[in-house]
Amino acid sequence: MIHFDENICGNLAEAIEREWLETNGLGGFASSTMISLNTRRYHGLLMAATNPPVGRTLLLSKLEETLVVNGERFDLSANQYPGAVHPQGYLYLKEFRLDPFPIFVYEVAGVTLEKSVFMVHGENTVVVRYTRRKKSRAVKDCRLELHPLIAFRDYHSTAHENSTLSNHIESQVGLVTIHPYANLPELHFAHNASDLAATGYWYRNFEFQAERERGLDFREDLFNPFVLKFDLGKTAAANLIASTERRRASDADQLCKAELNRRKKLLKGAKRNELIQTLTLAADQFIVARGNQKTIIAGYPWFADWGRDTMIALPGLTLTTKRYDVAKSILLEFAKHVDRGMLPNRFPDAGEVPEYNTVDATLWYFEAVRALLVHTNDYDFVRTNLYEILKDIIAWHERGTRYHIRVDEDGLLFAGEPGVQLTWMDAKVGDWVVTPRIGKPVEIQALWFNALRVMAELAAKFGETDNAERFSSLAECAKESFNRQFWNDAAGCLYDVVNGEARDASIRPNQIFAASLAHSMLDNERARQVVSAVERELLTPVGLRTLSPNDPNYIGVYQGDIRSRDGAYHQGTVWPWPMGAFLTAYLKANDNSKAARNFARNWLDGFLPHLNSACLGQVSEIFDGDAPHAPRGCVAQAWSVAELLRVAIEVL
Repeated sequence: MIHFDENICGNLAEAIEREWLETNGLGGFASSTMISLNTRRYHGLLMAATNPPVGRTLLLSKLEETLVVNGERFDLSANQYPGAVHPQGYLYLKEFRLDPFPIFVYEVAGVTLEKSVFMVHGENTVVVRYTRRKKSRAVKDCRLELHPLIAFRDYHSTAHENSTLSNHIESQVGLVTIHPYANLPELHFAHNASDLAATGYWYRNFEFQAERERGLDFREDLFNPFVLKFDLGKTAAANLIASTERRRASDADQLCKAELNRRKKLLKGAKRNELIQTLTLAADQFIVARGNQKTIIAGYPWFADWGRDTMIALPGLTLTTKRYDVAKSILLEFAKHVDRGMLPNRFPDAGEVPEYNTVDATLWYFEAVRALLVHTNDYDFVRTNLYEILKDIIAWHERGTRYHIRVDEDGLLFAGEPGVQLTWMDAKVGDWVVTPRIGKPVEIQALWFNALRVMAELAAKFGETDNAERFSSLAECAKESFNRQFWNDAAGCLYDVVNGEARDASIRPNQIFAASLAHSMLDNERARQVVSAVERELLTPVGLRTLSPNDPNYIGVYQGDIRSRDGAYHQGTVWPWPMGAFLTAYLKANDNSKAARNFARNWLDGFLPHLNSACLGQVSEIFDGDAPHAPRGCVAQAWSVAELLRVAIEVL
């Protein structure tokens, strides 16, 4: 349980820096700050995935809440308007906790009111419940009024007052339905209110502080179609279920129990350790449906499922948590989309043709398969479903595929062309590719060698002696060339990119994968030197910097408009996800000694406070390179959670 008292709840500046996230297993979500003041256009109570896991549409933005005690009105909401926060309901908020979903406790005029919010797994449904816990004898009459504010717009945009919205409401006992726009779903509100009245008002000029800071559209208008009134003297709880499906307010209790049991099962078998249990619950939020199979959302609130992120995150999210069927489903789903020997980098939100602009996603696929076999030993699954696809991928890389991705004469993998970013350092603004890395990036060679070794082992296991020898020969050729071309004697580490005679000596975290992967081209001494260089130049309490602070191109703070932010994205900004590889490499380089394990344990323990800041119970995408390393980017990132969870379970 994550818990805050009135000292944080009543502090506006502190409270809006802490966010919560609920997800539904479809790609939809609910999210806001701990005082329900929306600071992002991505905040809202029902962000529905209309074409799972994409087509995300903000249907219900928020509820304006008023508690009426003995005829006196107390607004519990909070909104940022131009120059003012109104109302200031957070002043009545005495407690917020994540237990396991968001719970808010208000104390107003002798009444204690508890509110909870959770999503129904597998549905575009959010349940909001208000329970009066106690009241003083002086309270004769206690009522709750809820004004739903709707947006009905794409989650990347903002809504504005318009005349095309239909204000018609369809009401029956315990259920009200609205359909503001013909091309968007109906929204049903199941409730146990004593009174309902149509309103039809626009609330104007909400401001989103986070979007203003990002240089994006930060103002929105929201529509209120009706008001619900609950008599808290006659009902134990006020229930509201907003959904694209027709529900009953009486379903709330059973839905709550089902969700609590589902989350309890996720923790079954997990080590009784705060970090591991928190990350295990966080991991579940990224696993979502794509058709009849599963995929992984790269990050909330704005990413969909990306091939690279999915394959990197798969072991930590699914294998260390023993969700082997989910891992297999993800591998099968992506196998369907392999084209010309490449995994898709991204599935667009609108459902267009996948984008195949990545060199590493495909190579991480081999590592995901290897990890699956380590955990399950299910060679039959790989032989039946994946092996021929893996062989075809290698063949495409040998003869060449998109973007000049091909095996060079030296056995190493070349990739890239001007104007295209193919590695995970993929920031691009207009025609400016910030870190192009054309040629032979270091981690691509490490992944290529690892893939060849995996294929040699599979071929031998499946009795294909000739293929086993061929893959082994390709691997040995790559290993010899790699050690000859990539070792930077002067710095005692690896070059970041080799392109012909050009050598990029930038100290970046990419080289750590050459020491961390199961199949490494480095001997023990060189691996130790790589780990030492990365530790010396890049290590922080929250992850690895993407560029050494000693480099003239280093940028220590990630802020400003899109160009400024993307210019810093991989030029010093800290990423937590490579810490999984770093700690793995550190343990290997130090023979898994007690001292090395203590080092890893101490770093993980030091990361724990972050789970109580930013997005509560989650791990941010990035942090500033400079201290105090403020969290930035997506508030919840799949591979951040996955790699920290994977290495935490290995270490702890």
